Amino acid sequence: MKTQVVHQQYLTTQVTTADRLQLVVMLYEGALNFLGQAKARMAAKDAPGKGLYLGKALDIIAELNASLNFQDGGELAANLSRLYHFMTQHLTRANLTWSEQAVEEVMAMLTELKQAWEQICRQTGAAQAEDPTPPQACLTPSLRSLVV
Repeated sequence: MKTQVVHQQYLTTQVTTADRLQLVVMLYEGALNFLGQAKARMAAKDAPGKGLYLGKALDIIAELNASLNFQDGGELAANLSRLYHFMTQHLTRANLTWSEQAVEEVMAMLTELKQAWEQICRQTGAAQAEDPTPPQACLTPSLRSLVV
């Protein structure tokens, strides 16, 4: 029990000290973690566990979708929204049909997106090291598609 409290405090500190881009990466990591757990629950024929972890992943995808800023993000925000909508439908079907393959397909998409955001974080971090302006000022217009 004590370990859980310490772990929760660590996660809370991580979230409260992360910048906006890091939070997006953390959301992708969380979704991937829950989908991995859902896949394991599918393999174990654990229906409640499968539903729980798919639901948690779907909640994160919904939050990512809700954070999109269509006014500033334009086409990028629209494309991400369509992709999140597809993932939601795909995972809902996976829940009904017990399709581990569908979960793996969404995990592959999320992994690619996470890697792209990690690259943006690295580039933004390097730019801030040279010019320590606030993070919002460093964002390109395409990155302003997320309001986190």
